Amino acid sequence: MVAPPVVVPRPLPRRARDASLPVVSSDVFWAALALMLVFEGIFPFLAPRGWRQTFQKLLVLKDGQLRFFGLTSILIGVVLLFFLL
Repeated sequence: MVAPPVVVPRPLPRRARDASLPVVSSDVFWAALALMLVFEGIFPFLAPRGWRQTFQKLLVLKDGQLRFFGLTSILIGVVLLFFLL
């Protein structure tokens, strides 16, 4: 008689073990990216002159000021993601 093969279960990934962590599919990522592109395109589409004037004002800002706005945007986005997910 041949013994049946021994099946050793693999440990579950961290996300599967911890139910408090959300499981996000790649579809959510692509949907979020698409939505970001829609929002980014609304202003130049509806008011190109105003968008151009705003962009020209941004060109005058110093690097430190732009970095501050970039960091602020990143932090707000991370905090929103933390509370939403």
